[in-house]
Amino acid sequence: MVGSVAPDFVALPKALLHDHLDGGLRVTTVLELAEAAGYTGLPSNDPDALASSFHQGDSGSLESYLEAFDHTVAVMQTPEAVERVAYEAGVDLAADGVVYAELRFGPSLLTQRGMAHEDSIEAALAGLSRAERETGIVAPLIVTAMRQMSYSEKVAQAAIRFLGKGVVGFDLAGPEAGFPADDHLPATRAARRAGLGLSIHAGEGDGPNSIWRALDRCCAQRLGHGVRIIDDTVRADGEIISLGLIATQVRDQRIPLEVSITSNLHTGIAETALTHPVGPLYRAGFRITLNTDNRLMSGIDLSDEYALAHDSLGFTVAELGLITEAAIEAGFGDYGRRRRLVREVVRPAYAAATRS
Repeated sequence: MVGSVAPDFVALPKALLHDHLDGGLRVTTVLELAEAAGYTGLPSNDPDALASSFHQGDSGSLESYLEAFDHTVAVMQTPEAVERVAYEAGVDLAADGVVYAELRFGPSLLTQRGMAHEDSIEAALAGLSRAERETGIVAPLIVTAMRQMSYSEKVAQAAIRFLGKGVVGFDLAGPEAGFPADDHLPATRAARRAGLGLSIHAGEGDGPNSIWRALDRCCAQRLGHGVRIIDDTVRADGEIISLGLIATQVRDQRIPLEVSITSNLHTGIAETALTHPVGPLYRAGFRITLNTDNRLMSGIDLSDEYALAHDSLGFTVAELGLITEAAIEAGFGDYGRRRRLVREVVRPAYAAATRS
């Protein structure tokens, strides 16, 4: 690192491709929405105790990690609640220095009180649009279908109706084991034919075969997490020395990996940051982006992820600037807006930071 002063990552512009709306609520918002909805299932009504109960640092598996979403989903069952959550997410990310953020959520999880998929999507877009107007953040929406549910094609069709109106992508999320992505080929093919970007969770809770199914069967353009591609490599002294067929495809075709270091630690992909595969993958030429995944459940913001990559894994400020550019380049949103962010905001800020 040039200079001896620790970088101010909040002040540096950042880009985010993988953040779940139902995993990023403010604790106070959870409490207020629960009261408004008459939801009595929260583990505590004390803000500090509730925040502690949401934190999934010791979950140890993806399946255990996902259990915390029962409460956030329960309080997001009206358009008003969804709009508020989306608006606050945009505002909070902008305050953290995020200039480009593709947020995602699953409409099928929000139908317990009869809300239609289209209504929740429209509400999320309204919230993000308001946040954009107030803060300047560029925040398009990715609509997610749950791979353990049977409604993926219906979700895809709902997302397609908002193409060109703020929805830029389609996603498959949820537990990988036992729920292969290609069970949802009608949904992924409909999304791609319509022109939506396709990001599929793969290589988080399962290995290279899950990644192969997402890429070769479903034609995903990005991999949500994707870090278990490391299982298709050979390493010596912690560094990658050769690649298997799937890893070669991911690296050479420049498939972006939506890496979330802290979330991965919480789900048991690595025991410590030092053993997380993001460093070896980056040095071997994989296209890495850094993400929060779930800010509430992991107790982080994107500045924390950048600081972790810098302080614990040795990423330089210049490298983090290149990673930010890579994320914006890999985005599904309007290309002109993204390129302007790179030229006018990201490059000047990181150039100045590396000179200090």
